[in-house]
Amino acid sequence: MTTEDKNRMRAIKNGEIKVFEELFRILYPALCGYALKILKDPDQAEEIVQEVFYVYWKRREAVIINSSLKSYLYRAVHNKCLHYIEHQKVVNKYVKHYEHTEVGYYSPDDAIQTGELYTAYKRTLSELPERCRVIFQMSRNYGLKYQEIADKLSISIKTVEANMGKALKAFRHSLAEYQIQD
Repeated sequence: MTTEDKNRMRAIKNGEIKVFEELFRILYPALCGYALKILKDPDQAEEIVQEVFYVYWKRREAVIINSSLKSYLYRAVHNKCLHYIEHQKVVNKYVKHYEHTEVGYYSPDDAIQTGELYTAYKRTLSELPERCRVIFQMSRNYGLKYQEIADKLSISIKTVEANMGKALKAFRHSLAEYQIQD
């Protein structure tokens, strides 16, 4: 990591918005181009890059960067793009399911079930032990690999795997009634 990176990260951590804005102006076009190559959707690429910068600024005091700042942001954009692609696969699966239902439209019962599903998800998430919840969110919300989570939390990869297994088991159990069969 360069001295310039260290100084820039220190300034951002201390809330110096001008330094953050300069970083944004420098890297935003290249990061958008990178995300565009992965997603093939310019609007979504920009949205992901903006979200990465937003999250970095919002969590600036807690973020630990061991590589260069540029590498960190590229990795964050990469992970966010992959997470978005995975999410779109799930969305497409459910869209296909609803296109083939007899009703052919989004009924009030579907709306109720969607609300129930979201409530069940949030309830299950809140019931997880804190470490388990943090590990699950780092994996699913931020797209971090198990090794990255282990490094950031200073725990073993086996602990990450065990906690993810516990979280996924809890979700499978609590959301089983909403599962769509292929």
